Amino acid sequence: MGLASTTKVVAAETPARSVPAKPQTAGDYNPPQEAQPLVNSGKVGGDFMVDCLKSLNIDYVASTPGSTFRGLQESIINYGMNSKPEFITTIHEEASVAMAHGYAKIAGKPMATMVHGVVGLQHSSMAIYNCFCDQAPAIVMAGNVGNGTQRRPGVEWAHSAHDQGIIVRDYVKWDDQANNLQDFAEGLVRAYDLATTTPMGPVMVVIDADQQEEVIEPGRKLFIPKLHQRTQPVADPGALAEAARLLVAAENPVIVSGRYTRTENGPKHLVQLAEALQAPVVDERNRMNMPSRHPLNHTERGGAMMRQADVVLALEPMDLYGTLNNVDDLIGRPSKPKIQPGTKVIVIGTTDLNIKPNMGEYERYQAADIGIAGDAENSLPWLIQAIEKEMTPARKSVAMARGQKLKAAGAKFLQAADTQAAMGWDASPISTARISAEVWNQIRNEDWTMASEVNFLSNWPYRLWSMEKHYHSMGGSTGGGVGYNAPAALGAALANKEHGRITVALNGDGDLMMSPGVLWTAAHHRIPILYIVHNNRAWHQEYMHVQRMAERNQRGIDRAWIGTTIRDPYLDFATLAKSMGVYSQGPIDHPADVGPAIQRAIAVVKRGEPALIDIVSQPR
Repeated sequence: MGLASTTKVVAAETPARSVPAKPQTAGDYNPPQEAQPLVNSGKVGGDFMVDCLKSLNIDYVASTPGSTFRGLQESIINYGMNSKPEFITTIHEEASVAMAHGYAKIAGKPMATMVHGVVGLQHSSMAIYNCFCDQAPAIVMAGNVGNGTQRRPGVEWAHSAHDQGIIVRDYVKWDDQANNLQDFAEGLVRAYDLATTTPMGPVMVVIDADQQEEVIEPGRKLFIPKLHQRTQPVADPGALAEAARLLVAAENPVIVSGRYTRTENGPKHLVQLAEALQAPVVDERNRMNMPSRHPLNHTERGGAMMRQADVVLALEPMDLYGTLNNVDDLIGRPSKPKIQPGTKVIVIGTTDLNIKPNMGEYERYQAADIGIAGDAENSLPWLIQAIEKEMTPARKSVAMARGQKLKAAGAKFLQAADTQAAMGWDASPISTARISAEVWNQIRNEDWTMASEVNFLSNWPYRLWSMEKHYHSMGGSTGGGVGYNAPAALGAALANKEHGRITVALNGDGDLMMSPGVLWTAAHHRIPILYIVHNNRAWHQEYMHVQRMAERNQRGIDRAWIGTTIRDPYLDFATLAKSMGVYSQGPIDHPADVGPAIQRAIAVVKRGEPALIDIVSQPR
């Protein structure tokens, strides 16, 4: 993800104001008899907040409307003329932030969200947590009526807080509750700066209702600080030189990539590194790191690669302990190393620079022989340079021989994946391999993004598709909160809209039902996206967990469906989508119908509209 720095603000012109035509105020039961008198004809605090957002090049603000930010919303649509930022209407605050999560991973910069008071912030909290775990930047603006004497009696008290940030402080990178408009400007710019500096993450700023609505007197001196032209941290050259010596001297080096790629340079540099060493890459797929069909991508043989490694280089690992150890799902969680004794471990990354004490997303502690603090993508060119300097003719000969063996093994794996995908080709319910293959046949000659997690589809897209560009996949949510995929994919589609890319979400049925209102948002804002619902009519992972417990307790698995399946009645996603204005097909349960349905849906997406196909599918 490339993060653009912004500089000087250009304030929007104040449009001519007119007397509203008999507005109805909140709490009124009857229409007002007369138009309210015009209170203000000048600039208000919300207008200045819009200037701040414009100075940071914020393109969109996603939000479910709420009274604690009514002032800023009015300023966005009238003072800012609903352009940069544009107001994106969502049906739930969790969807607002999840859209920002997906948008950042494709656009390479944050978008903003507004949430209403403490209730909206709590609604959005799961999405904020996913964003934090995934180290994705987002600007969350939470409305609040901070001055108790200015709150209306009743619900306005219940929706306000003295310290609003405490609700999400454990899983945002930074939060701020400004006392005045100048504090807000400086806090928002600082928040953006922190959100976009690795390790990245969501930030939260309070947008006080009184500050939004206050009149800015002529001559009042307010200014917006210039955003730093900040670069990402680079690893220490001496440490990189030491790592290069170990890697060049190794007989079986292995590269493991985690949350590595940020920009289009990520996959390119990783290929250069792998080819310089002729070393296999095990991609943990937290980002689009290694081209999926490159002969040195040995992710599917990751276990074998790790067992024979004498040096492991981990790039931005999410869970180094899990990378290096197998943990069995048995009572006591017994574990054993994936690597042999004496294997050297090198880590380049920034995750440990932003650890919060309460949430366990930082995973179990695992020591490394060389731990190098620095952004891995930014540091890789210097590591490659150090490796080239270290590489003697003798070591290059060893590396080339190793590479030939790896390429031969990789070619066999690709052939085996195609053979395995053909198994159950004509089965009903439809196999996840066939779904993935049929989608690939329709998009392979297009510019596209796969904007969903696919571990619930046995990772078939990674095995069958040719993923090369940094936006071809977003990786997973990391936080694992169900309900992430559908709105995050829509955020990715919003980022892709200006590029004309096709965004495909291979979406779980249970995930989509967590936030089905995203379909309305897609239709309302005409965001082109193809949702293919992997409708296995269950929360299948949980179904397997209950089966596992029943088997362990020797009680039989015939009742494991209770509380884990979605049946009686089955969900009809095509009808649901149609009710929200989205082109839809299904439920499809005949495999021969899948390809033509995808072809029709792609035509709709190319017209700039969303589409959905409901496919009755096998569990995985």
